[in-house]
Parts: sequence; structure tokens; C-alpha cells
Amino acid sequence: MEIDQIRLAVRAKNIQWQRHALERMGQRGIQRDNVIDTIINGEVIQEYFTDRPFPSSLILGWVKTMPLHVVVSYNAKLKTIYIITVYEPTLDHFEADYKTRRKT
Repeated sequence: MEIDQIRLAVRAKNIQWQRHALERMGQRGIQRDNVIDTIINGEVIQEYFTDRPFPSSLILGWVKTMPLHVVVSYNAKLKTIYIITVYEPTLDHFEADYKTRRKT
């Protein structure tokens, strides 16, 4: 997936918010603006090429000093992104860079 295409879709407001993502955002007090900012300014730290119906990416961004992970998929035909889930990564699951998963 190309992050530039994802960002173009965001700027064009071609975004579908999945119910799971909205529920998690509500539970975690994460605002839509935080998610948009993470996608626009963040870094793709993992890609899931085999996800269906569309490949997805894990993006790391920062809300002030809080790390934020956003999982998005991209439909190239419709030039639309789907926000799959949003969460604050923890040191239980990630190294201090919040990019590297801890080995279990």
C-alpha cells in the first residue's frame, strides 16, 4: 500500500469509519482529529498484504506525547480508506519505540 494514496483519500475525505474503530475510540477517548493527524503525519510500521478484502497498514503517530496506532485498509478502485481500529500501544506489547513488537 502506498501511504501517499492513503493520505490523498484522507484529504479528499474518502474515509469509512468501521464500527469497531469508533467503539474503541469512544472507549479510549481518542478523537477523530487524532486519527486523521496520525494518518497524515505518521509512519507506516507494518503492512498486511494478505488482509481481505483489502490490504491494510499499521500507522504510528503521536498525539502530544501519547503514541497512537491506526490500522487502515485502502480500496484503490474507490480511492477510499477504511479505519479498522485505533489504539494506544503499550510497552507490554511493543518496545519503547512503539514500532517493534515484543517477542512473547
